[in-house]
Amino acid sequence: MNTDSAREVEQILQLFREHGDSQYGFEAVSQLEHALQTATLALEADAGEALVAAALLHDIGHLLHDLPDDAPDQGIDDCHEEMGGDWLAGHFCNEVVEAVRLHVPAKRYLCAIDSSYRDELSDPSRQSLALQGGPMNPGELAAFEAHPFHRQSVQLRRWDDLAKDPDAITPALGFFRPHLASALK
Repeated sequence: MNTDSAREVEQILQLFREHGDSQYGFEAVSQLEHALQTATLALEADAGEALVAAALLHDIGHLLHDLPDDAPDQGIDDCHEEMGGDWLAGHFCNEVVEAVRLHVPAKRYLCAIDSSYRDELSDPSRQSLALQGGPMNPGELAAFEAHPFHRQSVQLRRWDDLAKDPDAITPALGFFRPHLASALK
């Protein structure tokens, strides 16, 4: 890893160190625990380096804004997927950026195509779904399916939904350094 890459990866790890202990919505895990669990699920599924990096970084937008943890209760959608995607675009390959940007639309997509999916969502995820536009309509479905990274974002979404276990054991944050480095532009 060259000096510039190491610096970029360290900046991201520092963001998790400074803000990762905040609560992940109203789930029983912190932002960092959720990110580590999502990335671990990607590793266990033998995902490629870029998708493992996207799994770790998918909610980085939550670490970039100053909204309160109860923003959804106040009817505020933090648009973390767009904020995170925009921030990551300067550093990472398109697969990472687009999987992050599309992980919220992937939830809306899955709600539209799978009637049982919505029932499996946690209460906080259902609340945010309403703020994010609810299930996709037919036009949105077609546009989503036409996106070159829609499959990756759906897989990421499924790991995202499972990564809320307060007792999960994951590698430490530093373990993911090489995954992040390999997915840089």
